[in-house]
Amino acid sequence: MNIKELRKLKVGKVIENVCMSKNTTYRAGGICKLMVLPRNKECLIKLIKYLKNKNIEYKIIGNGSNLLFSDNIYNGVLIRLDKIDNYKIEDTIIKAEAGCDLLTIAYKSADAGLTGLEFATGIPGTIGGAIYMNAGAYKSDMGYVVSEVEVLTPELEVSTLYNKDLDFHYRSSFLQKNKDYICLEATIVLKKGNKKVIKDIIAERRKKRLMTQPLNFPSAGSVFRNPPDDFAGRLIEECNLKGYKIGDAMVSEKHANFIVNIGKATGKDIHDLILYVKSEVYKKFKIDLLIEQEFVNWE
Repeated sequence: MNIKELRKLKVGKVIENVCMSKNTTYRAGGICKLMVLPRNKECLIKLIKYLKNKNIEYKIIGNGSNLLFSDNIYNGVLIRLDKIDNYKIEDTIIKAEAGCDLLTIAYKSADAGLTGLEFATGIPGTIGGAIYMNAGAYKSDMGYVVSEVEVLTPELEVSTLYNKDLDFHYRSSFLQKNKDYICLEATIVLKKGNKKVIKDIIAERRKKRLMTQPLNFPSAGSVFRNPPDDFAGRLIEECNLKGYKIGDAMVSEKHANFIVNIGKATGKDIHDLILYVKSEVYKKFKIDLLIEQEFVNWE
């Protein structure tokens, strides 16, 4: 990979030898050879065209809130969309670029007296990542509020996908199943509401999260999807796995569907613990839990 050539593109900041332990919410993982932060959507498209032409492996990431990197060196290019974060709120419609922080957008919408994104005030991630995962909570998700998404197609053309095209389901979307499509910008449609009621709901849910979730340790949120008519946390707890550790990775004693980094957990510690929990639940209940997190750079 020609780093000088990459820098000559002038598409944004190019960083060498990046620690993934500083770029994921698990605070674990190895070194990435190169990370690029494109300045805007046009620079992102220019960068991807270059990488595709050179046949260089790349991956788009947001805040790293749902990723588990191995401890190995990632030899491709990681593209963080932090700088692609423009947004505007007009009446009940929000236009937000993929790198926008979901929490920020959720709180800004509440400040504007808009209801519909209260569920997102506890989800750390970007707009692009949230749409990709169809992030949700409290019986709502992105599929309820996203009307359309501007995407970069595999042919490197900018196109629009509408809600019906995005195939939103529980923790799933068209983008997740078609990784060559890249979210550039989303249109979110909300409703006018009572600002005090909205803020009260957010405050109440924050209080509940502090009581029930291990927010004092690095984690990636819920590890497993809830199976139909049940809860992954309940199944894990029934297996007496709360507090179970591999290295510094531990099944949270506060919420069994969280795995936390209590010190210097490696990617392998967390990876092995996730697979162990999955196997123990299957052994006891014959339920094959689906992993929410994405494993990156594993053999």
